[in-house]
Amino acid sequence: MFRIVCLGNFDKLQTMNETTRAMLASWEIRPLILAFLLVLGVLYTVGWWRLRGKGAAVAKRWRLFFYWLGLTLVMLALMSPLETLSGVSFTMHMVQHLLLIMFAPAPLMAAEPLPMIMWGLPPSLRRKVGGALFGRRSPIRAIIRATAQPALVWAAFFIFLWGWHDPNLYNATLISSWVHDFEHITFFYAALLLWWHITAAAPRIHKRFNYPARIGMTLACLPANMVAGVIIAMSPKIIYTGYIPFADFNPFGLSILDDQRLGGVIMWVPGSMMYVIAVVALVSLWLGAQERAAKA
Repeated sequence: MFRIVCLGNFDKLQTMNETTRAMLASWEIRPLILAFLLVLGVLYTVGWWRLRGKGAAVAKRWRLFFYWLGLTLVMLALMSPLETLSGVSFTMHMVQHLLLIMFAPAPLMAAEPLPMIMWGLPPSLRRKVGGALFGRRSPIRAIIRATAQPALVWAAFFIFLWGWHDPNLYNATLISSWVHDFEHITFFYAALLLWWHITAAAPRIHKRFNYPARIGMTLACLPANMVAGVIIAMSPKIIYTGYIPFADFNPFGLSILDDQRLGGVIMWVPGSMMYVIAVVALVSLWLGAQERAAKA
């Protein structure tokens, strides 16, 4: 069933007032996702508190803020009006994708999630989970190490981003909630692996990138977003025909083609800027590390 049913009694979103009412009415609380995010948040906070009490340098205040910011952005992407309106607006769908691909994974991985979450567990469980995940002979560690190779991660990110924007696959996400959820899972998983390398977050079961390599990997992601965004924004025809039956429900009152073009611009400009910001941050950290080394 199309996601448009979530709009219920709203016949047409032709005025800003009606759009606002529809958005406020379309919050969809998904208990399983909400419970999962809250458990992760509590474990992280407990672990952060314990490590901070031990004087661990990793437990900085900004990391706690970044982690909860990332969880909040995931919640907004999956349970806010974005989830409903993505079924009638390509622009809203692109905003949702940016949250899941860039704006949420980056702060989550920069917050060093695994050490904090592990320390949030009871000691006995912590040892069991740590051994199962990252013991030298752990098959899970071997799988993660094999699938998290930098070149493979970059290729997966590129394939998922372009693959899901194929008109047939994209239209399928508008028809099936299962396909839509699977799209989000693949986007988010690939983005977490990508930002794991860029931020050099623990655990480092793979070879750690130096700053030039991390900057290069970040820049290598630019074409994936930029080229796709330009193609969509400049298209003279409707690419995603799945929105045609819902032309009257566009929250901005845009035509299908104009909404598609706006979504392409969002994918192109803000999507690309996130990588530029990451490069600037990495260059700043690199220069700071060189300055400290010189002083030492």
